[in-house]
Amino acid sequence: GRQLSEGRRATLASALELEGTVLREGRLTQFVANNLERRIRLSGAPRGEPPAGGGGSSIPAIDPGALQDVVALAGQVAAQVDDLLRNVHCGLQALTALSVGCIQTYRDGVESLGEAADLSIRAMYALVARCEELDRAMQPVPALAKRIRDMKGTLERLEGLCK
Repeated sequence: GRQLSEGRRATLASALELEGTVLREGRLTQFVANNLERRIRLSGAPRGEPPAGGGGSSIPAIDPGALQDVVALAGQVAAQVDDLLRNVHCGLQALTALSVGCIQTYRDGVESLGEAADLSIRAMYALVARCEELDRAMQPVPALAKRIRDMKGTLERLEGLCK
């Protein structure tokens, strides 16, 4: 089966080499047709009418086995493209899930930071209020300190008189 398939590929490649240039790179085969413009005109001309621009060569018949090989290869390529798209889809889903997780973590961090900042602001206002209360409570202290200094001075004078 495989030798038959390779034989058909060889026959197809030989037929193509007569009509243009065949380039092979690994499993990839490229075909560049000779007189492509004339061939396009031929394909658009109704049957029985001579093509505009003249020319006399006709396109050789295509081997049905070669067409079956092309169809089989096209099926393989389609299956590989499906696999590739499935893998890309799975990869995109994984990346999307990761992105959603990161965004949720970021959102949670921002929310907790907002709550912490709010608590810190409230604590700061409470501290400022306590400091103001302490400041009001401490206002008589300078006057009291002056009275204590005056009393100390008076006591020192009295001690000086008693000696």
